Amino acid sequence: MLQTLLLSAQVILAAVIIGLILLQRGKGAEAGAAFGAGASGTVFGASGSANFLSRTTAILATLFILNSLVLANLAARRTAPQSVLETLPQTSAETIDLLPPPGEAVDEELPAIPPAEDDGG
Repeated sequence: MLQTLLLSAQVILAAVIIGLILLQRGKGAEAGAAFGAGASGTVFGASGSANFLSRTTAILATLFILNSLVLANLAARRTAPQSVLETLPQTSAETIDLLPPPGEAVDEELPAIPPAEDDGG
């Protein structure tokens, strides 16, 4: 349950981080602002969006790394699944004596299977 919740959070964090990185402007995009690109009229101001997006990306990246460490710790503590044979009850010596030795036929005949009745239609 916890692992599923953390794994879902990991996928959501990854998608949000990718989106935030794609929203940010590169270093070369600042040259357009010198020619009146209108960056000062945005909601965050001239440089506010860059600071907000970079801080948010850094915080989410830190959460992503911490979540990765917790998921790795949970995976390391998980025990290996048991074999199907290990989950079966142990066979007693009496049961082994009732079985015929390998290669010998069983003396009892299996009951005949009655033929299927035809519905006629």
